Amino acid sequence: MGIIKYTTKERDLLARLMRAEAVGEGDLGMLMVGNVGVNRVLANCLTFKNIRTITDMIYQNPGGFSGKDSPLFFSNPTTTQQRLADRVIKGEYYYPATNALWFYAPKTGESCKQTWWDQELAGRYKSHCFYRPDAGVCPQLR
Repeated sequence: MGIIKYTTKERDLLARLMRAEAVGEGDLGMLMVGNVGVNRVLANCLTFKNIRTITDMIYQNPGGFSGKDSPLFFSNPTTTQQRLADRVIKGEYYYPATNALWFYAPKTGESCKQTWWDQELAGRYKSHCFYRPDAGVCPQLR
């Protein structure tokens, strides 16, 4: 049982997205990307009000993930990647992605912007900057 409803196909979609967005960041980086995806399904706020499934979240337009267009997205996930997706679906969270709804990778050598799309910087992990909504805006997030 997870903190969001999902099918095996959707778990695999999430695993593929996590790989496409953060395979170079290792398992922890992929877990954090998964946290952002799960948060978007949970949030029911801001631009995520009609996002109720993993499929909705991945293919949201506009506002979806660029990783869905990466060649890394189109092959089946490994068993390890499926396990990572299972972990975030079951509620494991990793700072700074705990309440994050957005992330991006700045150019090499650049710092994270303090705000991005009017959202506050939650923190950085390797090459990804994570952003969270203001407190109280998305009460569904921890």
